[in-house]
Amino acid sequence: MIKSVSDGSAFQIGHQYLMENRVRIVEADEAQITSAVIGNSGLYEQTIRLKDGHLISKCSCTLPEEPLCRHCIAVLLEYHRWAQPRQARKPTESRETKAEPRPAPAMPQTDSAGSEKTSSAPSCAPDVKLSEVMQMVEWLQPAMKAIETGDRMPQAPHIGAGEVSAWIHMIRNLEERRRESEATQEKLESEMKDREAYVARLTQQLQSSMGEAKTAQATVQDLHRDVASVKGILSKVGELTGDIAHCEGQMRSVAQEMLSKGSQLDKLAGSCKEIAVALRSMTQQTPS
Repeated sequence: MIKSVSDGSAFQIGHQYLMENRVRIVEADEAQITSAVIGNSGLYEQTIRLKDGHLISKCSCTLPEEPLCRHCIAVLLEYHRWAQPRQARKPTESRETKAEPRPAPAMPQTDSAGSEKTSSAPSCAPDVKLSEVMQMVEWLQPAMKAIETGDRMPQAPHIGAGEVSAWIHMIRNLEERRRESEATQEKLESEMKDREAYVARLTQQLQSSMGEAKTAQATVQDLHRDVASVKGILSKVGELTGDIAHCEGQMRSVAQEMLSKGSQLDKLAGSCKEIAVALRSMTQQTPS
């Protein structure tokens, strides 16, 4: 009922204050509650009283939460949890001696002084015993230290089935899940380190391959220059080959001319021999 008439965020924060044990009820009876709550910015005091079927709440905080601030919500939740075992311990009274039932409070209203008013209706409280809560608190302190240091949690107190036992079981389950998460995280970190080492090796190999590629590229450039130089030399050799062929043709023509002239000289020499023979015969025939 408190959750249905209050702001959702204020109810969640008030419930958090309750679970963090920040609420202290100084005095409480059937008509009025005097309390204090340790908030995020200091200690705040509350007075909540029942008047004409309405809950009138006052808090020293200045929050604009309506109709109940987070501190008053935490006090009502604490009173709801705290009052049920007290009512269960009261002896059963006869119908004649039983006090008149409290009228059902109305929905939230605002009085002339600006005080907040909200309704409150009885509800079923969980089966929680103060002794069990104290045992859980005593167990929770070393359990929290064990969680902080990474040690195993101490043995849980032997508590019968109920809300407190369910809380302890839930805390142990959360711790087991946390340990499983840590083991999984360590495994993932180990795998991540292996992959980082593998990536580092691949990076090193890639850098080495890039260096070899640069060296090969420089070698290819040198080969291109050598090929261009060889092409130039071959071009010059081709030109020289053409010149040599031309010179060879000229030498052949000169040789042919020399052969022709040699034959002419041979003929001329033969003619000269004939003339010489004729002159010699003529000189022999002539008388001295």
